[in-house]
Amino acid sequence: MSGTAKPLRYVRLPDPDKMSENEPFKLNDWLVDRAARATIWGLLLLPYRWRVPLCGALVSRLVAPLAGYRRRIRDNLAMILPDLPKTEVERIVLAVPDNFGRALIELYSGKEFVAQCRRLPLTGPGLAALDEAHRAGRPVVLVTGHFGNYEACRAALLGLGYRVGVLYKPMTNNYFNAHYVRAMTVIGTENFPRGRAGLGGMIRHLRSGGMLGILVDQHMGHGAPLTFFGREALTALSAAELALKYDALVVPTYAARQEDGLAFEIIVEEPVAHGSPEEMTQRLNDSLERIVRLNLGQWLWIHKRWKGRR
Repeated sequence: MSGTAKPLRYVRLPDPDKMSENEPFKLNDWLVDRAARATIWGLLLLPYRWRVPLCGALVSRLVAPLAGYRRRIRDNLAMILPDLPKTEVERIVLAVPDNFGRALIELYSGKEFVAQCRRLPLTGPGLAALDEAHRAGRPVVLVTGHFGNYEACRAALLGLGYRVGVLYKPMTNNYFNAHYVRAMTVIGTENFPRGRAGLGGMIRHLRSGGMLGILVDQHMGHGAPLTFFGREALTALSAAELALKYDALVVPTYAARQEDGLAFEIIVEEPVAHGSPEEMTQRLNDSLERIVRLNLGQWLWIHKRWKGRR
């Protein structure tokens, strides 16, 4: 990293555990959070190799049917991949929430998860460009999606000495968001919430030559009408716009879960050439689609990615 880089201040959010008297009390959110905390606490008492698959099974077999995840996954698959055999659909219906549950408890496993990721090999044609940008102090926008466990990418890159921050969307449940953000800081301390609260820190991070991880696979009401799996999907152009504004490299990066359910392959693709924000973001959508097609059970089909486009 360039020796001239200045240390960054971590942007701290108000702790919802210490809500002011003016903050409304939401009983349902509080109860959901307390149930989640109790479950996470119990799982953390188990060895890492047991707790990860157990949390995956709990979310897949218990939470998913109660929360309506299975129906949403089936609906999305019927719209996007209508020719999938029924047996494959049912496999994905179980695999998606299983991966989601595993990723959740991996986040809360903190140092154990980080230690697991530091041993992971990095593959892909974009490794040389990523390392060159790191050595030159050029900012990098690492673009990924809700696939595998994107936090494994950050942990692995931090282990190589790269300075990686993330742009994240705070949870709507403020009680849960409090400990969720604290868990993220164990993996890396440079976490920037979407919106005004994290904007300044994020810009300083990029200007100083840091790497910024961004997820691009969520429905954005004011996004551009691009395509994903052949269907129109409103997509934020922010990753491309940031790269153009700060002359940052744009590198698609993914963490594909392996057959043992614990390890990952970190895939670093070739940088996306600068162009118009729409062209760049469409290439990012295409990149994610390619990786998802190889591992259909690892993408979050629970998302309302094509909202209003049925």
